[in-house]
Amino acid sequence: MKPAIRPFKLLILVLLAALMLATRFKHFGDALHLPDASMALFFLGGLWVRAHRGLLSLLLLAVGIDELSVHYLGVSDFCMTPAYAFMPLAYALLWYAGRACSGWLEPRPAALLGVAAVALAAAAGSFMISNGAFYWLGGRYAQPNLAQYLQRLWQWGPLFVGVSMGYVATALALYAGLAHRHPVRAA
Repeated sequence: MKPAIRPFKLLILVLLAALMLATRFKHFGDALHLPDASMALFFLGGLWVRAHRGLLSLLLLAVGIDELSVHYLGVSDFCMTPAYAFMPLAYALLWYAGRACSGWLEPRPAALLGVAAVALAAAAGSFMISNGAFYWLGGRYAQPNLAQYLQRLWQWGPLFVGVSMGYVATALALYAGLAHRHPVRAA
């Protein structure tokens, strides 16, 4: 039997879940709401929680929030198409990218920039999966074509990836600040 997620990692997972609950209802944010942090949270979860159960927990939370939003809170179901089935793949890309670079995370600028570069590539890839699935498989466009897809990718990609990178940069800056104030000493 596998051990439970360690207490510190469980605390991180709970914080990530709380931020998802606070932001997922509004994709772009407004004067009263932060923009959706989901993409960043999956990357950060992979980076700090790592456990596959953590990924599953956040996936279930995301689906639960979406169901609650659409069926009980009056949020539009425009994005709820067969393409929604690709969201776990898009989020898993972020999780496993974070997990892949967790071993070299340390509070040095070069390491933090490396993690940020992986986050940027993963966010772009994740967006291409989710946006591509929605465009090509969502049934919302009568005659999908590559030129229109690329235009829409360029229209929305920088916003989604930029928001994700804002959250990742904030988390890495907090990590660096905390690590600087409370360095871990070898025993």
